[in-house]
Amino acid sequence: MTNEDLKIKLTELMPSAVIEEGGEWLTLNIEASNWHSMATILRSEVTVCFDYLFCLTCIDWKSHLTMVYHLSSTSYRHNIVVKINLDRNNPAIETVANIWRTAEFHEREVYELFGVNFLNHPDLRLLILPDGWEGKNPLRKDFEDPINMIKL
Repeated sequence: MTNEDLKIKLTELMPSAVIEEGGEWLTLNIEASNWHSMATILRSEVTVCFDYLFCLTCIDWKSHLTMVYHLSSTSYRHNIVVKINLDRNNPAIETVANIWRTAEFHEREVYELFGVNFLNHPDLRLLILPDGWEGKNPLRKDFEDPINMIKL
């Protein structure tokens, strides 16, 4: 399926998504409140079949956070990027660990490094950092490291 065909199909499936072109993969910009239902469609719809979440990360823009999901179809060999803006002061989004199992650890990493709360996550706790780092979110741009004196 070409990107143009994929764009047409995704527009039919998710009319509220804003689709960007220009890169190698299509990018869908969606609202956080629509994410879980759209993720379910992306995974279960046989015509697109995004059955593999291979990357999940977060970007701190100082004014807001952006969740970035990279999805692939192992059947059709096409990829997309999904971006969702979150409120920086209260970043929360529904987990997709029940849709793509790989999200479970990716979401834990984003939780500890950026402070995003993944609602209904089965095991949301620190993954890499030691005890005592809860809520410090060292990849946020406002994080201050008193030892290394890093300030962005």
